[in-house]
Amino acid sequence: MDDLSRISEDLAEIDGQIRDVFRALSNGFQKLEKIKEFNRQSRQLEELTEKMRDCKRLIKDFDKEAKNLEDRLDRGTSKMLSDKKQSMIKELNSFVALKKKYATNIENKRIELFEGPSEGQVDDNVFMASSMTNEQLIDRGHKMMDETDQAIERGKKIVSETIDIGTETAATLKSQVCEIA
Repeated sequence: MDDLSRISEDLAEIDGQIRDVFRALSNGFQKLEKIKEFNRQSRQLEELTEKMRDCKRLIKDFDKEAKNLEDRLDRGTSKMLSDKKQSMIKELNSFVALKKKYATNIENKRIELFEGPSEGQVDDNVFMASSMTNEQLIDRGHKMMDETDQAIERGKKIVSETIDIGTETAATLKSQVCEIA
């Protein structure tokens, strides 16, 4: 930070803000590990995602400020700033990978919600459904209705085929009875 404050107070300030966000993300993911309740996990993950967005914005601000200073800096300093930005991006990407891991785990729990609860899962499923967004619930409901409509259409087709077979059988029997008589 001392090196940065000699280059630009704005860069030093942005760097400090980014470090604060990284600390908050690290603490947030540690906290997420300890949370057992599904909907609280989901909310915590949303908060962490928002912090990652803020961090991405700050890294862009850092890059803009560095580019504004570029023509006044020597080559070594420019390279140091570029390396620092790349390091920030790499650290942010590690948090993004963690977020994806947790989001996948949460999504898998949501899928279990719609596959039918086993005994003792009912309360967990209620929490999972309550943490889904309205759009996710609606999408899942539409998918379930489409699957039900398809099952009904298959059932109608079977009934129609059964009636046709019954009609053919009745006609065959009638002709056999007429031949016998």
